[in-house]
Amino acid sequence: MEQANSKKNYSHLSLEQYQIAIEGGTERAFTGKYWNHKADGIYLCVCCNSPLFSSVHKFDSGTGWPSFWDQFSSDAITSRNDLSHGMVRSEIICSNCQAHLGHVFNDGPPPTGKRYCVNSASLNFDEGESFSPD
Repeated sequence: MEQANSKKNYSHLSLEQYQIAIEGGTERAFTGKYWNHKADGIYLCVCCNSPLFSSVHKFDSGTGWPSFWDQFSSDAITSRNDLSHGMVRSEIICSNCQAHLGHVFNDGPPPTGKRYCVNSASLNFDEGESFSPD
């Protein structure tokens, strides 16, 4: 992923944000600023500010990371296979800039059954309306 993003300027990112969003890292559970966040609004990509998730879709998964049962729009997020750490997972990335967000699992609540498990460091938050266009 870093090669695809190598020509972009990420000087606005903290070291932690860069390590997670660009290098594909993960923050420790229960440490990110949005894991227990309850305000209404839109969660944006920390790299490009594209809308990724609405607070309407946020739920408490008990995992210590922000969790959502749906993405902001059907084309906001792209997934790809992640075979790292001896596991088979589905990595989620921002469709606009390919920043690493986290992973999606098939153990979420209805109606989608999805759990988008996201690093807080990959997100910004815009407080206000929390609608979803889809």
